[in-house]
Amino acid sequence: MAAAFRNPQLRLLNALRANSKPIMTFLGLPSFRTAQIIAQTGVDGIIIDCEHGHISDDSMHSSTAAIAAMGVSPLVRLRMTHSDLIKRALDAGAHGIVVPQINTAEDAKAVVSHSKFPPRGCRGQGSAFPAITHGIDLPKYLKTANDTLITCLQIETRAGVENVDAICAVPGVDLVFIGPNDLALSILGHVPAKGDEPEFVDAVKKIVAAARKHGKWVGRLSNNGASSREHLKVFDTVAMGYDIRAIQNWYTTELSIARS
Repeated sequence: MAAAFRNPQLRLLNALRANSKPIMTFLGLPSFRTAQIIAQTGVDGIIIDCEHGHISDDSMHSSTAAIAAMGVSPLVRLRMTHSDLIKRALDAGAHGIVVPQINTAEDAKAVVSHSKFPPRGCRGQGSAFPAITHGIDLPKYLKTANDTLITCLQIETRAGVENVDAICAVPGVDLVFIGPNDLALSILGHVPAKGDEPEFVDAVKKIVAAARKHGKWVGRLSNNGASSREHLKVFDTVAMGYDIRAIQNWYTTELSIARS
């Protein structure tokens, strides 16, 4: 991405540019307070999950503001590639979007087009909120948004892997993200993958190679700190876990100890 404008508020983007291996996580609960608490932990970015999480439009707006106010980058994972969903996430102030189920270069081009202001795209302007979460005034936001918003596309199907070189070649794609569970479902027919299945390993390597070839950042989901540490040897960023699973895992572990 163009590096002419440096905004200290954009924690995730700055970390990616510096190759400092930022760590994100997923937020699936519709709570302003949960967003604040997770943003205090030291993560660099939080992906507000409007695909699989219990996040409404109102909750997405509140969480985006809460996360940005803590100096952490809010991203929004959309339900699909529809232009109105992209518009709502960016107008709420997201520092970027994560778009699932990208299968072709045409899918990628459509997402990029709806994410960029003219002349590079067809995004409309009408919201004052993004400038607030970026810590700048609206004219500066309109001038810099095309070069500072992160467009992240998920590669998680057999078709996506087959077309990953063409997807990564699309200008305006910044980051490709591997969804290992859906990728395993598509390629292997089951979840979870052990991670060492030859076809699964080859698919991951192909995605990483395509990203490197075209100068894109590449990330993936990691289940815990240990796997994140290993994945960051290869990937530029990871999303470590999920707020819902973190709560479940803590209670499961502590109840087991209490009842032992």
